Amino acid sequence: MHFPVVVLGGGPGGYAAAFLAADEGLEVAIVESESKLGGTCLLRGCIPSKALLHVAKVIDEAHELTEGWGVEFPAPKIDINKVRARKEKVIETLTGGLGQLAKRRNVKVIRARGKFENSTTLLLEGNDPSIPEGGKITFDYCVLATGSTPAMPPNFQIGSDRVMDSTGALELKDIPEKMLVIGGGYIGLEMGTVYAHLGSKVTVVEWTDTLLPGADRDLVAPLQRRLKNLFENRIYLNTKVGSVAEVNQQVEVTFEGPGKFGHERFDRVLVSVGRRPSSRGIGLENTQVQVNERGFAICDRQQRTADPHILAIGDIAGEPMLAHKASHEAKVAIEVILGRDVVFDKQAIPAVVFTDPEIAWAGLTEDRAKKDGIAVEIETYPWAASGRAQALGRTDGLTKWLVDPQTHRVLGCGIVGPGAGELIAEAVLAIEMGCEVRDITESIHPHPTLSETLMNAGEVHFGTATEIYKPKRH
Repeated sequence: MHFPVVVLGGGPGGYAAAFLAADEGLEVAIVESESKLGGTCLLRGCIPSKALLHVAKVIDEAHELTEGWGVEFPAPKIDINKVRARKEKVIETLTGGLGQLAKRRNVKVIRARGKFENSTTLLLEGNDPSIPEGGKITFDYCVLATGSTPAMPPNFQIGSDRVMDSTGALELKDIPEKMLVIGGGYIGLEMGTVYAHLGSKVTVVEWTDTLLPGADRDLVAPLQRRLKNLFENRIYLNTKVGSVAEVNQQVEVTFEGPGKFGHERFDRVLVSVGRRPSSRGIGLENTQVQVNERGFAICDRQQRTADPHILAIGDIAGEPMLAHKASHEAKVAIEVILGRDVVFDKQAIPAVVFTDPEIAWAGLTEDRAKKDGIAVEIETYPWAASGRAQALGRTDGLTKWLVDPQTHRVLGCGIVGPGAGELIAEAVLAIEMGCEVRDITESIHPHPTLSETLMNAGEVHFGTATEIYKPKRH
């Protein structure tokens, strides 16, 4: 069986590539080892975690009303089976939709594990009826979209399901009384938030000196204060985890750090120390594709690898490992296959941490500007001056722009507060279009909304923000 285009992997990048290729009139197949399309993001990542975070958010908002607004609610009763079933229903609905879209586009979906025999042939492993006779498929071009998997250091692999990666945590088998999260990145903090609101006593340990390494400190600070309360001061930085062992249906963990030393037992442990690209065991050594020391496929701005028949997109093509980056790289890859002169050249790839408060940023960050010696003016607007934030009782947020002092173009944006992930889209558009600060301040924003803070932070640049006093620059 031969196809002009074969996509290896059915995640957000893979199915986006396949669907666009089909829309452009190409005969295309997706080779996917899972029984459903959607990849990590849909099956055991972005979507199920956000469904559970919605539950956590509602519980938290009810608690806030009880504490500060004079509205009384009884303590929530958690039916873990119904929560899990609802999460699975969300997944089923979306994966079912993708299956129908593949059929309507005449995209051939082959349920198999694909391994390169050479640069134009995939060996197909599995027993699904979709696998063609002979167990092989040939192609003119292959789009490599195999994604990534959670990293699990060897010393944590003790053969117990009580030590989980993010996939195990999302299965939601129970609500542990005590839970340890190893790693202070976005996945660990999101899942820690979920379990804490469901009733677990959550402890977080991070070996660096800050939560969310890579995000600007002023954005992390409001979240860290809120999590400190949610986790009841059980956040330990500069702390290493030593041995991990199962003892009497619990996990005994040893710690070494300034705030936590010795050992403690937990009902479950979530290991969230990053992800690694899925480039091993797929036969890349039988092609001309080159990988770097971290396992990422090396490709150019047209997503081309060193093999003229293979392009790479998504997590396997390098950081940031984000679903929305993968889907845009997919469009570039297919257009390159079609012979169009395009490149992946984005000025702003947004990142969002879906905790409470949410953190979002796009374009240049303050930390990156300092490290690279880039001159910027940083204009910050505190949400305490926002009428909408006051009405919501959420004044701990802030919005900031990074501005080129010579051209007044906006180079980056950071937001922390409820709904930051939705608000950042305006900043992405502004950065991609090369907007100047005045373009934002002269665009009328609806009142009272949190979106006004983007305009207000721009007004700070000119010293004209109405709700705060900051003298004009001279």
